[in-house]
Amino acid sequence: MAGLTVGQVVRMPVLRAARPKVLAGAASLERRVRWVHTTELADIAPLLRGGDLVLSTGIALPDKADELGAFAESLAESESAGLLIELGRRWATVPVPLITACERLGLPLVALGREIRFAEVAQAVGERIVADQLAELREAERVHDTFTALSIAEAGPAEILEAVQRLAGAAVVLEDEQHRVLDYRAGPEDIGVFLAGWQSRSRGVEQAERTAWDETNGWLLTRLGRRDRGWGRLIVQAPTAPAGRLIVVAERAAAALAMHRLQDRQRDSLVRRTHHELLIGLLADPAGPDLVRRCELSGLPMGKRNFVGLTIRPRVSAPGSTASVVEDALAAVVHSVHEMRVPALVCEIDRDVRVLLSLPPSAKEKRLVDDLAERVARRHPVVVGAGRGVPRTGQIDRSLREAQHVVESLREDPGERVVYRLEDVHLRGLLTLLGPDDRLRLFVARELDPLAEHDRQTGDGLLNVLRALLEHPSGKSDAAASLHLSRAAFYDRLAKIEKLLGASLQDPDIRVSLHVALIAADLAAQ
Repeated sequence: MAGLTVGQVVRMPVLRAARPKVLAGAASLERRVRWVHTTELADIAPLLRGGDLVLSTGIALPDKADELGAFAESLAESESAGLLIELGRRWATVPVPLITACERLGLPLVALGREIRFAEVAQAVGERIVADQLAELREAERVHDTFTALSIAEAGPAEILEAVQRLAGAAVVLEDEQHRVLDYRAGPEDIGVFLAGWQSRSRGVEQAERTAWDETNGWLLTRLGRRDRGWGRLIVQAPTAPAGRLIVVAERAAAALAMHRLQDRQRDSLVRRTHHELLIGLLADPAGPDLVRRCELSGLPMGKRNFVGLTIRPRVSAPGSTASVVEDALAAVVHSVHEMRVPALVCEIDRDVRVLLSLPPSAKEKRLVDDLAERVARRHPVVVGAGRGVPRTGQIDRSLREAQHVVESLREDPGERVVYRLEDVHLRGLLTLLGPDDRLRLFVARELDPLAEHDRQTGDGLLNVLRALLEHPSGKSDAAASLHLSRAAFYDRLAKIEKLLGASLQDPDIRVSLHVALIAADLAAQ
């Protein structure tokens, strides 16, 4: 526990006036002082408590060397904090046998060269001890209030880690059971040095107790979950033996993380949340050095790799609510990448499962993506958009956006095929890219609004007739049959279309223009 040390007492103004000189036990000046005890008795040890600092003039202490040694041993056995001898009343100098015995026992021995009022020393030290205890109580209350408020607010791991970093003034890391870093907050020192070689260093730290200090790494570790079913660890930077306050902070944070886990129904939500944050970051700034480091620590290799972005969309015919369908598809993806042992970030963004694969340069990219897609599709019906592989981290966002672009370009019912790439989406891909452009919306309105307005007023379904004509270029009979119309009725409605548009449907340019407008309208409606 934190508290007043013998060295701090010696440096207090009330004792500095006495010209204190450390004669023995200098290596033990960090001993904690619990209280001050003034005595002239040689047999005082049974009345002392551990941490008592003894003040004496030495008047009643023995003269013989063996008796002085026995006196020092009795103080050491009672775990006394140290011995202060005021010179002048009994001795001009402290006897050598007493100095020798204290040095051998590691008991701090301090000579006071001038007379001093012991009552003033006891009062000053007592007030300091009480003040420190009050400060510790206030700090404990602050820690308690902080984590209580976080629990009430159902705070997530990010808020909890920020609280630990703020209270500890040091770096803090949250890792999973595979020793992958899920999240961290930097301390005052270079976080890169602290995180270097994290997984191998963390695997080497065995932890028998719930909370332990690893002196080699300078880590205070707290296990998350039961020993036989632990799901990670919280690690706080602690280069020196941690004070009780820091241990309390770590254990309260672990309890808050456990509470959050209980409140969250998704068992691996921490991993998913981490992957979500990383993918959002890669879409925004894929070359950020801190982001690249976070990806590495989460288990995604970033050096000398090829990166492939995927968007996996559950097929609309899949049973269940939207949320459950996406959840099932996500679980299928996670299972498949683990089964194939492919490093990947996997999360849900806007009801699509977004994936970033990290592949060695020698990997057969197309074959691997197809294999992954087939494995997922066997567990859950999906359609997969694949971006082109990129060799640099700064291009990752391009592959992720291409994958999303491919999926957005597909028809509502793309058929039995599972994987689609840029070369498969053709005109629909171009129109998807242009979708937000006002000029494309104006084009669609100009081409189709006369027919749409007529349909609203009459219910003739001219847009459906036009669509059937364009989708059955082999013959108007097939087009009419697809709508269950007679040829005469079909021809009549084609004539209405030409009259409303003021154009001939035999003109190839008109047909292409109307077909493009219909595809753009369909994409906008998806």
